[in-house]
Amino acid sequence: MHFSIPETETRAGDGGAPAYVLRKEYGANVVPAFPPKKIFTLTPAEVEQRREQLEKYMQAVRQDPTLGGSETFNSFLRKAQQETQQIPTEEVLLEVLLSNGQKVKVTILTSDQTEDVLEAVASKLDLPDDLVGYFSLFLVRETKDGAFSFVRKLQEFELPYVSVTSLHNPEFQIILRKSYWDSAYDDDVMEHRVGLNLLYAQTVSDIEHGWILVNKEQHRQLKSLQEKVSKKEFIRLAQTLKYYGYLKFDPCVTDFPEKGCHVVVSAGNNELNFQVRLPNEQIKEGSFKVTRMRCWRVTSSVPMNNGPSGSSPSEVKLELAFEYLMSKDRLQWVTITSPQAIMLSICLQSMVDELMVKKSGGSIRKMFRRRVNGALRRSDSQQAVKSPPLLDSPDASWEPMAKLSSKLTSVSLRGISHSSSANDVGANDFHGNYAFEGIGDEDL
Repeated sequence: MHFSIPETETRAGDGGAPAYVLRKEYGANVVPAFPPKKIFTLTPAEVEQRREQLEKYMQAVRQDPTLGGSETFNSFLRKAQQETQQIPTEEVLLEVLLSNGQKVKVTILTSDQTEDVLEAVASKLDLPDDLVGYFSLFLVRETKDGAFSFVRKLQEFELPYVSVTSLHNPEFQIILRKSYWDSAYDDDVMEHRVGLNLLYAQTVSDIEHGWILVNKEQHRQLKSLQEKVSKKEFIRLAQTLKYYGYLKFDPCVTDFPEKGCHVVVSAGNNELNFQVRLPNEQIKEGSFKVTRMRCWRVTSSVPMNNGPSGSSPSEVKLELAFEYLMSKDRLQWVTITSPQAIMLSICLQSMVDELMVKKSGGSIRKMFRRRVNGALRRSDSQQAVKSPPLLDSPDASWEPMAKLSSKLTSVSLRGISHSSSANDVGANDFHGNYAFEGIGDEDL
């Protein structure tokens, strides 16, 4: 999502007022500092850099469930997206891609949020209401080999039509994919014909693009099942394969096991999987379980630019750093430098959310927003997990959920820290992972 800003910045023009209101309401330690203003006219390159900083700020704040639920924040974002792109509210046709390449065309308003568009797509496909929460919309960029690079999961506050059209590039598209990690939930989705077809199409696509590893014998078996149109059996076999249900990220750089190593990161099965290319060209593979990550944070840094005055600013680097329990009593920071760092952070957060809901006996079937009388409202399960102050039920059975929810609010990232060093970790820059606290020595 891109936010246009005037070349000469003012308090009203850069969103300072909403940021001030949020900081006043939730405290300076909760809301990250807004990107600093400049009082002089910006060059086109600086305008673009500033726009990216604002975008990353918005995504970072949105990762916090408390701030994300703020109507002040969400209403500002809704208005900002339309006004800055000068897109009036009107009826339009939006194409949403399915994993098999099929395009679903839905009639929406330019002002419709992600939830509206998801419901419109689900309605067009005849996907039952109780399965809508198992799927999400993602902004992707098509690569030369026909695969997709994931930019981000579209958040509730976003206006999908504005987000994709403002990029002015046909390579960017919106795709529908499942949004959960635990393959046990596949059973719920496969209960319905449309859910089965969507899951089958995604599985076939992931295999074709090499996201799921298949040997010759498995490939033969899968092909046979495809020819028989045995979709459930096809998925059952795929579930046994390596990297089933993983999201694969673009090649990037890590400091593990040593600085400057090129790595391909995949997220799935409650872990980040690393395929690292060492300096001697040897490939090593390893996994970092989310339950052994004590905390994580996203940082952004701008390398020093030694070029002539007035030259373009250096590219902003995004890093995801997490503190990992390598062995009993030994914690170590691991850093990933990637433009997809925020997406990686959101993946970790959603894994933790799913784990906590499962441990509390909840179900992701209820983990999505429902519309009540036209207003967006969290389902009871989501309220219990994310925002205990909203609960007014005297039912004692909610108490364990409320206790978990108070932990969950501390799991998510408050914002992007601006740092020149990935190891420069301040107390307010990162958040503890309470799924980590639940493991015992037997897990090591």
